[in-house]
Amino acid sequence: MGMKDQFQDKAEELANKAKEKAGQGRERERGAQRDEMSERGQQRDETSERMQREEDRMDQDYDV
Repeated sequence: MGMKDQFQDKAEELANKAKEKAGQGRERERGAQRDEMSERGQQRDETSERMQREEDRMDQDYDV
């Protein structure tokens, strides 16, 4: 194996590692986005529940 082959193999190995790392970074980013979207959904649910309770209290006050 000549020096050229060794350098070429090493370059290919490094390129493959870089691609793997980039793929892992994208997956982490997607996971973070999914977590954020889920959190927003939960906040909306809590807000909706709170608004419903307030409406129910208002209705009870006017029913009396």
